[in-house]
This record gives sequence, C-alpha cells and structure tokens, in this order.
Amino acid sequence: YPDCVHPMNDNRNYDYTDGKFSERNEYQVIADWVTPGAKVIDLACGNGSLMKLLQERKQVECEGLELAPTGVEFCLRHGLKARVAPIDLAESYADYADDQFDYAVCNVTVQMVAYPEVLLDQMKRIAKRQIISFPNFGYITNRFDLLFRGRMPRPMIFGYDWYSTGHIHHLSVGDFRGFCRERQMTITREHHYGPALGKGRWPVVAQAWSNMFSIVAVFECV
Repeated sequence: YPDCVHPMNDNRNYDYTDGKFSERNEYQVIADWVTPGAKVIDLACGNGSLMKLLQERKQVECEGLELAPTGVEFCLRHGLKARVAPIDLAESYADYADDQFDYAVCNVTVQMVAYPEVLLDQMKRIAKRQIISFPNFGYITNRFDLLFRGRMPRPMIFGYDWYSTGHIHHLSVGDFRGFCRERQMTITREHHYGPALGKGRWPVVAQAWSNMFSIVAVFECV
C-alpha cells in the first residue's frame, strides 16, 4: 500500500497528515538499481519515503512531485524537496530540460493517472533512465475472478471495489511491454513479485510467464 497510515485510506485522495515513513518491497529493488550520487525525480512521491531511502542509501540528489498537499507538506517538514503537481500533465514538466535527471521513478502509480502516456513520455524526456512499477492486472487470480465470477477482478485492487478504487488504467506486464515497443522505450531490466516466486527470485519457467504470475512488476527503461 502507498505511504499512508491506514491501508484502506481512500486511494483517490491520499491524506498523509498523520503519516510516517514506510517501506514497500519495490523500494529495495529501486535502490539497488539507482547508482550512488545520481540525480533522481520521484513522481507521485507520497510522503517521500522512497526519496528518504535513496538519499540515505545512495546519497542521491532527489526531488518529487505529488498531487496530495499533505504529502508535500510531510516531505518539506522532513527536509525533502517536493512540490504539488499532477504527474500526468505536460505542464508539470515545463521547467525540466531533456535528460535533466539520471532517473525518473514512478512507483505503483502509473495505473492511477488519467494520462499515463503523457507521464511515461515525460519520464523518457527528462531522465536518462526510467523506473516504473505497477500491479500486474494479468495476474492469474484476476483471470480466474473474471472468468468464473464474471465481475471486475478484485485481487489486484487490494481490498477496494470497482467504484472505490483509484486504479483507473489497469494494465498487465504484456501491456507495458507493448507500450514500450510503441514508444521506443527499451527495457533494460525487470523484477517481479509473487507468492509463488520465492520473494522475487524467478525460476526460468516463471520468468517466461511473468504476465501471468507477477503480482507487481518493476521495470527499468531507457
């Protein structure tokens, strides 16, 4: 879940007023991929938990964009650079030069914005490398839920329902790979999480079927 006190906090309108720094599984992979001293922009940075980790572990120069004012206020109170801005509008990136950052990171949020193609295009423009993670809607239990129950699959919306979730652009690993081909984004590495995968350590067969067995996917692109 994103960086908020209550996991069931409305994911269409996060409130970080009483929050605290937290950690997600993807953070460790992202931190491993980011080079020491890099210049990083965290898109949908929440309360700055990932930025804090990257600064502590990799001594990066980091800033963030976040839609929730309470998240930005939390960042600023803890000495993290952030500003309020929608991450899926080109206007939010008007002041950034091409390749200004070494990494643009968007962690488990691309599926929640109205214009994901704008977000990903801008990430490619302003950063030499892009790190994107998202819940894989092609996960096998989702397929069963749709097939046998004939309803919007619930396993990958984490306790919400079709009407109460901020996940508005469901995508699969296969969808993302197809988007990268269309947009000339080259996938340089990937990491996947799932209960049958041994904490992200993929056997060869599961790797070949990541579109079915990955719960959360993390990709690095150039």
